[in-house]
Amino acid sequence: MKHKKPKRKLVAEINVVPYIDVTLVLLVVFMITAPLLMQGVKVELPDANSAPMDTKDQEPFIVSIKADGSYWIDVKGNNKTETLAVIKDRVSKVLRQKPATPILVWGDSAVDYGSVVNLMSELQLAGAPSVGLVTEPPRK
Repeated sequence: MKHKKPKRKLVAEINVVPYIDVTLVLLVVFMITAPLLMQGVKVELPDANSAPMDTKDQEPFIVSIKADGSYWIDVKGNNKTETLAVIKDRVSKVLRQKPATPILVWGDSAVDYGSVVNLMSELQLAGAPSVGLVTEPPRK
């Protein structure tokens, strides 16, 4: 008489270990790439207690003023120094194509007030209905 092997029962459980591994890898990737998404020229933004702008609908057009008074724009992920006339021309072209594009100014806290006002008036002459100033939240 032969011995029959007992039949193995089917296991109806899902092995979630591979899913956890993939999730952790994605978490690490997003943690590394998130700070890289914020492009721009390195400027010391002034501190101000203000409400954040809602820019989820459109990608903003960012103009930066460094402490030495030079103007910079972000062109497809590359920062490029430009004259005020070229910036004004680019802003007017962008606003003709996408009128709802928010225009933001990143001004170094060491830049004189007149330079920021001059830039903002030139941007408004280029067709920007409003210009936002980017600041840092106050440090406690």
